[in-house]
Amino acid sequence: MDKHEQHDHHKDQENHEHGKHQGHDHSHMIDDFKKRFYISTVVTIPILILSPLIQSFLNVDWRFTGDMYLLFILSTFVFFYGGMPFLKGAKDELKDKNPGMMTLIALAIVVAYGYSSLTVFGLPGSNFFWELATLIDIMLLGHWIEMRSVMSASNALEELVKLMPSEAHLIDEEGNVKEVPIQELTKGNRVLVKPGEKIPVDGLIEKGQSAVDESMLTGESVPVEKNIDDEVIGGAVNGEGSLTISVVKTGEESYLSQVVTMVKEAQESKSKTQDLSNRAAKWLFYLALAAGLVTLVVWLSLGYTFNYALERMVTVMVITCPHALGLAMPLVVARSTALAAKRGLLIRNRVSFEEARKLQSVVFDKTGTLTEGAFGITDVHIVDGFEEADVLALAASLEQESEHPIARGIV
Repeated sequence: MDKHEQHDHHKDQENHEHGKHQGHDHSHMIDDFKKRFYISTVVTIPILILSPLIQSFLNVDWRFTGDMYLLFILSTFVFFYGGMPFLKGAKDELKDKNPGMMTLIALAIVVAYGYSSLTVFGLPGSNFFWELATLIDIMLLGHWIEMRSVMSASNALEELVKLMPSEAHLIDEEGNVKEVPIQELTKGNRVLVKPGEKIPVDGLIEKGQSAVDESMLTGESVPVEKNIDDEVIGGAVNGEGSLTISVVKTGEESYLSQVVTMVKEAQESKSKTQDLSNRAAKWLFYLALAAGLVTLVVWLSLGYTFNYALERMVTVMVITCPHALGLAMPLVVARSTALAAKRGLLIRNRVSFEEARKLQSVVFDKTGTLTEGAFGITDVHIVDGFEEADVLALAASLEQESEHPIARGIV
């Protein structure tokens, strides 16, 4: 193995480990959001019970000495523990000078928490602790659902990766065959693929001929006849013939790896609706700031006290945060992604997928798409003087030596 090949081999291993690391990080983030959502929701229950507005709505009086301080402590926990992902997200968005949904959420919870805390320690006015807690819970739920749906779609990619065998039959310069991990194969190596085995790499056939099943990779249900100098794809299943293959592509260059990379990039991309919601969140952020300041100025100009005007300003800034948008968009993404993955549909471009609703006609490849692609006998028409069992036995005897897909269906 020369230096260049060693470098490529090392790079493939790094990319493989990086992909595993990214998957692990994504899984950890899902668990983190799930944990934050459940814990914050549990703590929200006593916050709702202690909230004066909720008690007034239920026409009950559960006040006791120090209840506002307990409400403040519980809300402080939800703000910092449940709201931390949004505070960090807002910091990143503001650093990029591109405020979006995270910044809008952060604005609402910071204003609600800050003002409510002041009311606990002497500022006249009503607190917004229950609005703060429920907003954080709803947004945690939305982000958790969205991330979980993307993760479930990623499982479909893992099934693709499982198509590749872990070892290959390497033919050395003396013609001897030995088992090696596919990670050790390099361009120019020769490998033996026995009947019924999965092809370990992309390559060219040097010796032999066979029918190769590429249905899991290309969707073509009928096995493709392959001869010398024909290309084969790693992950496809060899038929009844032995093949000697010259390795052309390995690792990240292989067809299967490129498909996986393409779908991962598509999952990370945003649809037009998601982009629209992000842009809307950006302008809603500026609108919330402007509306809050205008509200403060108007109430002050009408002769009301600063505390009264401040409470109205906070109310406007809190309700500007779109609870429905923060939950609806993740639900739409989750539902569409989950349904597509469940039906084996890997989305290459989310924008194109979204535009599919405008389609007037769809052209299908019948075999393997609208039908199973598995040949078999559906009806037997008997001529006088013959029994059905005898006819089937004769047909099977004629076709048993054939490797044609229809012949296999008869046998």
